[in-house]
Amino acid sequence: MNIARLIASGLGAGHAPGAPGTAGSLLALVLGVPLLIGPPWALPLAALAAVLGGVWAIRAARAGGDPGWVVIDEVAGQWIAMLGLARPTWQGLLAAFVLFRLLDIAKPGPIGWADRQGGAAGVMADDVIAGAGAALILVALRLTFPALLG
Repeated sequence: MNIARLIASGLGAGHAPGAPGTAGSLLALVLGVPLLIGPPWALPLAALAAVLGGVWAIRAARAGGDPGWVVIDEVAGQWIAMLGLARPTWQGLLAAFVLFRLLDIAKPGPIGWADRQGGAAGVMADDVIAGAGAALILVALRLTFPALLG
């Protein structure tokens, strides 16, 4: 496996049987906790690197369409969703995971539109938008229920 395929597959998470997108999101959740605890620039920078690196890796791996093993888009989207958390609580992490996966699977509105666009940028775009939507919902929930999500 070359470096482009390793990145595109989310360090191999995309080869998980059954639900590779969910595996990619879970990997991102685990890797994202130390980034969320770290300096305030760590998670946003990692999310940006995942988006840009994902576009490159998908192109370099010559992944046609949106094959199931490509999950770098889920990694980027999950990290973007986690930007809506002030700190990692189990409730917040669970909410970030569930909200992102729901939006990514249901693909409402602009998420579905982005999913229908072609190429590596299109593969990444729907998850970036789903992550941003989840982050906005998390911020609203955090402001409404501060004791629940911190």
